Amino acid sequence: MSRMIGLTMALAALLFSAVASAAQYNWKFALEEIDGSVQDHYATKFAELMKEKTDGKVDIQIYPYGSLGTSTQLTELVQNGAIQLAFASPGHLGSIVPEVQVMTLHFLFSDNPKVNKEVLSDSDTLYGPLADAYLDKNLKLISLIDEGWMVWTANKPITKPSDFQGVKIRTMVSPLLLKEYKAYGANPTPMAYSEVYSGLQLGTIDAQVNPVFAIEEMSFYEQQKYMIFPRHLPFIASVVTNPAFYKGLPDDIKKAVQASKQEADDYIFKVQRQLNDKRMDIIKKKSNIKVIHLDAQQRAAFRKLAMPVRDEYKDMAGPRGAKILKGLEKDIQQTEAKME
Repeated sequence: MSRMIGLTMALAALLFSAVASAAQYNWKFALEEIDGSVQDHYATKFAELMKEKTDGKVDIQIYPYGSLGTSTQLTELVQNGAIQLAFASPGHLGSIVPEVQVMTLHFLFSDNPKVNKEVLSDSDTLYGPLADAYLDKNLKLISLIDEGWMVWTANKPITKPSDFQGVKIRTMVSPLLLKEYKAYGANPTPMAYSEVYSGLQLGTIDAQVNPVFAIEEMSFYEQQKYMIFPRHLPFIASVVTNPAFYKGLPDDIKKAVQASKQEADDYIFKVQRQLNDKRMDIIKKKSNIKVIHLDAQQRAAFRKLAMPVRDEYKDMAGPRGAKILKGLEKDIQQTEAKME
């Protein structure tokens, strides 16, 4: 009798294993940007890689911005387990996870995009203490990607901090971003991404800041006279999932997620630069917008005012935030030295 029970249990285990190996996973991946954006390219590549690495077991459907809600709502959907993957940019996530605002500190990251790419992909600081801060808010950090330099657009040239005096510049809701632009003398105005064009058109805001591809695809340049490149901050977005969902995945699927993340990180590093260059060409062809690249002396004036905001970050993010900032500064410096 005991042999029969044992045989039955063994057969059941084999059957369960066979069913599990053939399981089909249908995931939702929500973006903070529209079709054709950097995030769309990343998610599409990630989905292709996951299907390939799991022999078709994982099928990912991509939802562009607005189809499932605002950035904040997308984060809530991940926290609640209603969707499996989403982009969550530090600009809005900072009000939920204060430590992530380190990604919005001006003049922190390297002038060398290759340095930033390596740090964002493999930093022990980012995938250690920062990832722990995500977990505290029921989010698992999967990846961090650079979408290109943030660019100011305005209806007057901005080449020194005093030019920002009284300028209503649209920012995301990050408390630290507000402090950074106030340090320059601007009047930072939080506003939903979908409302920026009408805000510029109606004069609710005077300026905005985004990567080039976003400025083109959202047509913000149509309502502005100048594009200013201060190279103060790359736009960094994180890919997040639900911790319980991820923990429940079989080991082979987890391995596929990590391998796909690494390959998609490498892929998007090249694609985002091509995409931003292409979109800049479109802007120049379609408009008479004037382009300004700040020189080293001009950037130094903004850097000087931005540095004290790091103390504000430490106050907001506490001891763990201070540890993250110190570790990230070290990671960037070491990577720069390695690449010299």
